[in-house]
Amino acid sequence: TMVKRVAIIGAGSCGLPAIKCCLDEGLEPTCFEQNDDIGGLWKFHDETIEGRASIYKSLTINTSKEMMTFSDFPIPEDYPNYMHNTQVMDYFRAYAKHFGLLSYICFKTTVLNVTKQPDFSVTGQWNVVTESSGKKESSVFDAVLVCTGHHVEPHLPLSFFPGKLSIGRQKVVMIGLGNSGADITVDLSHTTKKIFLSTRSGSWVLNRVSDNGYPLDVTYFTRFRNVIRHVTPLCLLNRWGENKLNSRFNHTNYGLKPSHRFLSKYPIVGDDLPNGIISGRIIVKPNVKEFTETSVIFEDGTKEDNIDAVIFATGYSFSFPFLEESVIQIKNNHISLYKYVFPPFLEKPTLAIIGLLQPLGAIMPIAELQARGATRVFKGLIKLPPEDVMMADIIQKIKENEKRYVPSQHINLQVQYVEYMDEISSFSGVKPNLLFLFLRDPKLAWEVFFGPCTPIQFRLMGPGKWDGAREAILCQRKRIIKATKTREPPNTREEDPLSLGFMFLKTLWFLAFFMAIFVYL
Repeated sequence: TMVKRVAIIGAGSCGLPAIKCCLDEGLEPTCFEQNDDIGGLWKFHDETIEGRASIYKSLTINTSKEMMTFSDFPIPEDYPNYMHNTQVMDYFRAYAKHFGLLSYICFKTTVLNVTKQPDFSVTGQWNVVTESSGKKESSVFDAVLVCTGHHVEPHLPLSFFPGKLSIGRQKVVMIGLGNSGADITVDLSHTTKKIFLSTRSGSWVLNRVSDNGYPLDVTYFTRFRNVIRHVTPLCLLNRWGENKLNSRFNHTNYGLKPSHRFLSKYPIVGDDLPNGIISGRIIVKPNVKEFTETSVIFEDGTKEDNIDAVIFATGYSFSFPFLEESVIQIKNNHISLYKYVFPPFLEKPTLAIIGLLQPLGAIMPIAELQARGATRVFKGLIKLPPEDVMMADIIQKIKENEKRYVPSQHINLQVQYVEYMDEISSFSGVKPNLLFLFLRDPKLAWEVFFGPCTPIQFRLMGPGKWDGAREAILCQRKRIIKATKTREPPNTREEDPLSLGFMFLKTLWFLAFFMAIFVYL
């Protein structure tokens, strides 16, 4: 049967590109969004709404604009490299408007049930029951894209501590040293009397501003560095990373050094965390042992009295309450999905999960590539392999992650940015062919290989090719600099990153790794 009507659940950072991918493939999307606006997690809510996650008001994103952009709609060059959440929403609105996505979204509509039609094994169709303004409605769709993400249900290892954070000059305990925990701790440290940051395992702490002032992900997420990572022993990479981070501030002396090595768990981005610690505004503590009515006792035996509030930044669990267990089974926060997208045991491949993974990098372009692949699977243009092949791939990824990372809540969702982007783009037929590029367009190939692995690379060839991709890639460094160089210093000359000396050095590197490139291809 011909797939035409597609239900999309969620209009956030994964749902928006999913709508566009459907339109690109000539499908008819209907997107159901329980809020009254797009943006999902990125839409700030003053009030807490049960079952819906929201970012905090001060959040600034920790992936840079060039690495998080949707691949055929670059973020404006005058936006900062690291955007405030309101600017992320502005970009989403511009994207939705430019591609005419809003008319396909049903707002204030909750999806209650997604069940197989009786003749599913023949048609692959789904019955979708929704509720809006107290009225239930049932519709049949040829395929379903689930774009609800994995920041839904707060993961609380302990019961809430009584107390409200409403007035300044308080004593606060923050539990959890993830990106959110570090961010909120730094924010509150400016207005509270004292804030105690409780961490069970510590963390390696990265800085948004990297070598030569470039954004961190622009510097390190390159195909060239990915090749180096594959040919360099892990112990050397760990030692290099730890020495580099400790040269900024010694993690042991700041109470942050984790027991795991640098590459065994994702580090956090916490630019101002060491400043807060060295200024005495933030006190790092071990895990909480117990609470009394007004005190917190830590595992090292220390006790802090007169605590006004406790904040849990302990992550989220995910679930799909609208799907039957026969479709999706979640065990220990793990779900078996081929390429992190497709349930392997469906009679017809007409359901895909978008954005259910934890990249070291931005989720937006990954979700977009997943949706590009999924819509082509729905249309029958890409065939999924047999069940046993899909399960073997899933099991292999689990084993690799267990070998690579220390145990954590989301260990089986973790992916490496460049590697996964290449894997899912190969699946969709849109991965750039480096050898072809080097022969046909050396200047572009140079930037694709040595420059940041930006999402625009996946619009150079294959289905969905965008004519503006080449120019956008060659201008990406100018866009990065334009956002920071808002004053022209005296006696400066424009340094061209493709200058002769630079080219000579990189040519030597290129020759040294020429064989590795062919292995990588």
